[in-house]
Amino acid sequence: MSPYKTTHRMAYLHSCLKTMIIWGIFLLCFIGCTSNEAPQVETKDNTIKPGDSGPVVCRLKWLYNTSVAGEIWAQESGIFKAHGLTVKLREGGPEQDAIKDLELGRAHFGVASADQVIRAAAKGAHVVVLAQIFQVNPLQWIYAKDKRAIVKPQDLKGLCIGVTYGGNDEAILSALLRMYKIGPDDLELYAVHYDFNPFWKGEVELWPVYRNTQGIILQKKMAQTGKQADFFNPSTFGIRFVANSLITSKKVYSEQPQLVRVFTEAVLEGWRDAMDSELELKVAETIHRLDPETPVSVIQQQLAETRALVVPKSPKAIGTIDTKAWKQTAEILITQGLISQEVDITSLLAGPPP
Repeated sequence: MSPYKTTHRMAYLHSCLKTMIIWGIFLLCFIGCTSNEAPQVETKDNTIKPGDSGPVVCRLKWLYNTSVAGEIWAQESGIFKAHGLTVKLREGGPEQDAIKDLELGRAHFGVASADQVIRAAAKGAHVVVLAQIFQVNPLQWIYAKDKRAIVKPQDLKGLCIGVTYGGNDEAILSALLRMYKIGPDDLELYAVHYDFNPFWKGEVELWPVYRNTQGIILQKKMAQTGKQADFFNPSTFGIRFVANSLITSKKVYSEQPQLVRVFTEAVLEGWRDAMDSELELKVAETIHRLDPETPVSVIQQQLAETRALVVPKSPKAIGTIDTKAWKQTAEILITQGLISQEVDITSLLAGPPP
C-alpha cells in the first residue's frame, strides 16, 4: 500500500472518531436535559433542590399493597415532590433485600422488619433505623371463632397450628410457647405452604396471615361460608416482635443528614395522610391503581385494619420507635439461635438526624 493511501485512510479514521465523540457528547447532554427524574442536592432550608445527584431510591419490603400505603401515598399525592424530592420506589418481595441494596449503594432508603435489620447488623451490616412504621406486628393467626374460643395462650393446647418454618411466625410462636411454658407435645405444628386447603378443610385450626392484607381477604371468604373469623395476636400476650421500619445506611445517614431528615418526614407525612379515615377512599383508589387485583372496597377494609396497627395513641406519633420491643425482638433471635452475638440495639435506633 502506498504512503499516500495509508495517510489518507488514517485521516479518514481520525475524522470519523472526532464525529463519534461529538455525537456522543451531544447525546449525553440531550439525555441529561430531558430526564424526567430531577436530581437533588442538599440546601440550607428543609428541602432538596435540583442538583447533581440522581433520584432518591427507596426499596420497599413487599409488593405494592396496603402495607406500603404511606410510601405510595407520599409518591402519588405529591408529598415527596412538595419536599423537593424526586423518589423512585422499588417493589420488594422474597427475592429482594433492602439492606443489601443499601450496602451496595443501590438505594438510599429501604423498609425492613426488625429481625432483618438485627440479623444483618449481627453480620456487620452498617444500617440504622429512622422510624418504626408498624407499632403492632400484622403477622397473626386466623381461626374460626365459632368453632373455638381462644382467649389466652393456654387455649392453643391440643390444636393444630400452621407455621412457616424459618419464617417470622415460627420465631414469634416459639417465643410465645416458651413464655407460657407450652411444650411441643401440647400441640401440633403444621408446615405452611401456599396451599390454604388444610385450613379450609379444618385440618389446621390456626393459619398465619398478615392481618391487614391476607387476613381481610380470608375473613371475607370465611363469612361467605358462614364462618366467623377471629385473630390470635401474640402482641396481646407480651410478644412484641417489631415489623416494618424505615432504614438507611450509616453512610447516607452521616454524609447526607438533611436528605435523611426530609425523606423521613415526607414518608411519615405520607403515612399520617394514608391513615386518615377521611382520606380512606382516595388512598384506596390510589393503591388500587398499583394493585389492580385487589378491589377498592377490600383495600378500604385493609386500610382500616392497618390503621389499628400503625397509629399509636396520637396520629402525630406515627413512626415512633419502640425501643423495648426492638430489644425483645433481639432477645428472641438470640434465644432461638438465629443470631450468634448480641447487637447494640440502641446504636441501631438512630431516628432522623437532629
